Amino acid sequence: MIRSILVFPDPRLREVAKPVTRVDDEVRGLVEDLAETMYDAPGLGLAATQLGVPRRVFVVDVAGEDEPSALRAFINPELLERAGQQTLREGCLSFPGVGEEIKRAAWIRVRALGVDAEPFELEAEGLLAVAVQHENDHLDGVLMIDKLNAIKRRLVSRKVARARQTEE
Repeated sequence: MIRSILVFPDPRLREVAKPVTRVDDEVRGLVEDLAETMYDAPGLGLAATQLGVPRRVFVVDVAGEDEPSALRAFINPELLERAGQQTLREGCLSFPGVGEEIKRAAWIRVRALGVDAEPFELEAEGLLAVAVQHENDHLDGVLMIDKLNAIKRRLVSRKVARARQTEE
């Protein structure tokens, strides 16, 4: 089911997500909804907190348009290691029309549960590493705007406010 995505400055985006205690049909349904909503938006990732669901779950798919889907679900993710640094232009479905250069680790190692409730570890670099870090930040109530200096934060806030006014 396609759900509504919260838009900044909705205070629910700042809520720290709680761990999933059991991977059951409800959690698997949430993963399906996250994927459908992300693809519909369209986006590369979506965290449960962006739907107003404070659970530690997110999905990413960084496959190119001419590539098969590479959907990955992360339940209770933990970033174990980070190395290097890269700067990429990031967007966020909770900041429509905004794209900013953000510094993040170039390589990461993450551990999570999959929809089958089995633990897995993943090493990632490039766009996948950025997407995982971005979505994991959402679970901690950290937003893309928090990675910007004060001037850029004000500009982004104004841009989002103007976009919301034109929608209404």
